[in-house]
Amino acid sequence: MATAGNKNINAKLVLLGDVGAGKSSLVLRFVKDQFVEFQESTIGAAFFSQTLAVNDATVKFEIWDTAGQERYHSLAPMYYRGAAAAIIVFDITNQGSFERAKKWVQELQAQETYALENSLFFMETSAKTATNVKDIFYEIAKRLPRVQPTENPAGMVLPSGPAATAVSSSCCA
Repeated sequence: MATAGNKNINAKLVLLGDVGAGKSSLVLRFVKDQFVEFQESTIGAAFFSQTLAVNDATVKFEIWDTAGQERYHSLAPMYYRGAAAAIIVFDITNQGSFERAKKWVQELQAQETYALENSLFFMETSAKTATNVKDIFYEIAKRLPRVQPTENPAGMVLPSGPAATAVSSSCCA
């Protein structure tokens, strides 16, 4: 979820995709402007943050780079829940990677109707050559909502009607 205050925006972003698709390479290129030819596989997930100035706001991305191995798939919802955006990464030289990317999109659409209600965009990137790496994050930052609902500072709101009668049950009375 993206939260705003004084033109500062915090946005949770998650990278999803098949093992070896280039998720870690993409985020390392964005955050550290580095490319490692033989990147080790991520175990579970890795966290990065990066700040980006966009128009009249400063966007701080909280980036979750998820593992692509099938054994970690069940952990993915914990990372993409509440995210302002997801980047689905696939290797264009690997048809299986593309098929898995389509499944990630289907999973996200099943979890939320966000993809149907909002415009999706596609941008080809290369962490190896740095093509469009900064551009994709900049584009996401530009598309983040500028007005966010404020949380209720008082906490949970309870109904003001008569209190419900509690029923007690005991096993050993």
